[in-house]
Amino acid sequence: MGFSPSSRLLARPMPTPPLAHEAGPGLHEIDVGAGRPALVHVPAAWTPSRPAACAVILHGSGSDPRQGLALLEPHAAAAGVIVAAPPSSDYTWDRIRGSFGPDVAIIDRLLRWVFARYDVAPRQLALGGFSDGASYALSLGLDHGELFPRLIALAPGFAAPVAPRGRPRIFIAHGNADRVLPAARCSRRVVPMLQGAGYEVRYLEFDGGHEVPSEVAREAVGEVTA
Repeated sequence: MGFSPSSRLLARPMPTPPLAHEAGPGLHEIDVGAGRPALVHVPAAWTPSRPAACAVILHGSGSDPRQGLALLEPHAAAAGVIVAAPPSSDYTWDRIRGSFGPDVAIIDRLLRWVFARYDVAPRQLALGGFSDGASYALSLGLDHGELFPRLIALAPGFAAPVAPRGRPRIFIAHGNADRVLPAARCSRRVVPMLQGAGYEVRYLEFDGGHEVPSEVAREAVGEVTA
């Protein structure tokens, strides 16, 4: 399968955001053309005087951007990380249903909004997610490794990139008692595959189910700011 131009993320961080005068801390709702808004949380400690770390986090199947925000909080806010959470165009992300499609454009619109207003540190830009969102983050993130130097996959099912680029560092975490996406047939297969392809992968398997415990969220935030 080819990689169409519509499946590329074109937004890139800008050292001098043209709409910096509109930037500010707090929770922002963004119209990304998905029928429901994306959410961006900018910590109270944010300052325009230095580039900020940023994590784009994708919700699980059937959920929404609020879940995406909640996955890394309160650790992201404490670390000064901007968290951007887009909605999927359908009940889950399009790659899970066969191919990249409108969800790529949704994420690109959200990134354009963020980059136009906030000075994002290119080396501290991550794409991540939970469950189906984790699978999508791995798949899209591997195809955009030149944009996202950090990938965070929390209980992923698979990784299905089309045309990998770059060499992002990858953090994967999975509960050993996950009954929705069992670690044995998901992360324990994905991790060796990625390592065999030459990626640097940190794998954390914890005691728990299909969830993101606070200590795992803290580790994920640490990967963004490293």
